[in-house]
Amino acid sequence: MSKKPKLLYVDDESVNLMLFEINFRDKYQVLTADNALKGLALLDEHKDISAVISDMKMPHMSGIEYIRKAKDRYPAIPYFILTGYDVTDEIQEALDRGLILKCFQKPFNINEIASSVEESINNK
Repeated sequence: MSKKPKLLYVDDESVNLMLFEINFRDKYQVLTADNALKGLALLDEHKDISAVISDMKMPHMSGIEYIRKAKDRYPAIPYFILTGYDVTDEIQEALDRGLILKCFQKPFNINEIASSVEESINNK
């Protein structure tokens, strides 16, 4: 059996982290972080992360701010935003500039996320 790709999910709500892990653990090795700083530390620790998904609204640092910092360090990794709100100007700008590949809505669609992540991993 081939090794599962690593997927990092950053969200300040533990229930979201748990749901994400449950939904994706069959297909991916899921790493989770409950804040942006832990998310950055996990990227430093695991150099083989295949894709990163971050919640948009978090304390201290928004998902876009987190991804901006992460992408400075690891530009080859594909990044995605997950939000419970509408696409903001900040998210749209991140999409337009290629900072993030896609914005997913909460409650998330497992198949939509899986197919987008698969596509981004295969196109790396």
